[in-house]
Amino acid sequence: MARWLKNATIYHIFVDRFSRGAEHDKKPIPCSGPVFCGGNIQGIVDRLDYLQDLGINTILISPVNKTSAYHGYHITDFFNVDPRFGSVGILKVLIHEAHRRGVRILIDFVANHISYKHPYFLDAQHNQDSQYRNWFYFVRWPDKYLCFLSYYELPKLNLDYAHTRDHLVNSAKWWLAMGIDGFRLDHVVGPKHSFWRFFREEVKKEYPNAVLIGEVGISGVRWHELRTINVRGKYMKWVKHLFGSASDSVLKEYVGDLDGVLDFEFQKLMKEFIAKPSFLRPRWLLQWKLKRHYKKFPEGFYLPTFLDNHDMNRFIFTTGQDKNKLKEAAKIQFSQTQPPIIYYGTEIGLTQREDVSSFKEDGDLVARGMMRWQEKEWDKGLLAFYRGLIHERARSHALDFHCP
Repeated sequence: MARWLKNATIYHIFVDRFSRGAEHDKKPIPCSGPVFCGGNIQGIVDRLDYLQDLGINTILISPVNKTSAYHGYHITDFFNVDPRFGSVGILKVLIHEAHRRGVRILIDFVANHISYKHPYFLDAQHNQDSQYRNWFYFVRWPDKYLCFLSYYELPKLNLDYAHTRDHLVNSAKWWLAMGIDGFRLDHVVGPKHSFWRFFREEVKKEYPNAVLIGEVGISGVRWHELRTINVRGKYMKWVKHLFGSASDSVLKEYVGDLDGVLDFEFQKLMKEFIAKPSFLRPRWLLQWKLKRHYKKFPEGFYLPTFLDNHDMNRFIFTTGQDKNKLKEAAKIQFSQTQPPIIYYGTEIGLTQREDVSSFKEDGDLVARGMMRWQEKEWDKGLLAFYRGLIHERARSHALDFHCP
């Protein structure tokens, strides 16, 4: 059982935008657009002292697989580290050095789809007799196939096919064998529940303490894209989502399949009641909604809380750059019994100037700015505030958080 997660305080790192390494960060290089900006695993190693001083005890890093895109979600090899991020060797150094400091490592794991540049997909698309053809959902070979929502550069994997399924499970074990402590599972609603049950059973046989936390949501999914989704009751849930009432029902579907899910309902409430308050939404109503929300889930099913992430506007931007509202939301976040997640840079006031939704494509880039390592650019009062929250949580939880 992954009970250690209860006492985790998680720091979410988007690898390409966090640190190029201590020496390279001294002279920041402007970088924009959907390109590799140089952040790497060595940069995280070099910043472990900073993270330890901040007080966090768990790091969540974006995918570092071999990839065709800077963010790492377009995977071209499940069993390798992209050289632009580093190597297997430096990843092992990060794991060792983090564990030595009492810090665990979670990594983002993508099972639903791969890059259209993955050699297996290229072979399946160009060879009618390819051994990999059954790995994918070809509607009309070779150019029409199911993908991640409507993104044709991300062909969807057929996880009903044993060879595909086993490849994914074995890759998860490969990362865990290196010392990774668990996964944030990307786009959990894509694969079937039967896959996730199999995945959990196989992983837990060898790594019972590995954490499996799902990213679960149907926000932004269009009606015609539901054919790529496999959460139970998806059509009814999609209709309910139009009226803002589907979040908990979707999250609950993974009780028993995983150790927990990211708490999108909490994030939604913080946005509604703190970032954009209204006299129609009094504080007592927030407390009532939170209490009702948590009652829907069994003891031991984890709901890590977050205010923002790499796919949405930074919370401080949503508040109109109001740091007092950010602090208020963070206090509420840290007062819950669930593990909190801090998106990199929030603690120093890293923000954005434009809305993610104002762009036709790549709008999420504005929420993925380079981390600022020049202390003159930090809001040191905000940093002290977050340090206080984190260290107080550690004291109040009397942490039993021993790393392997």
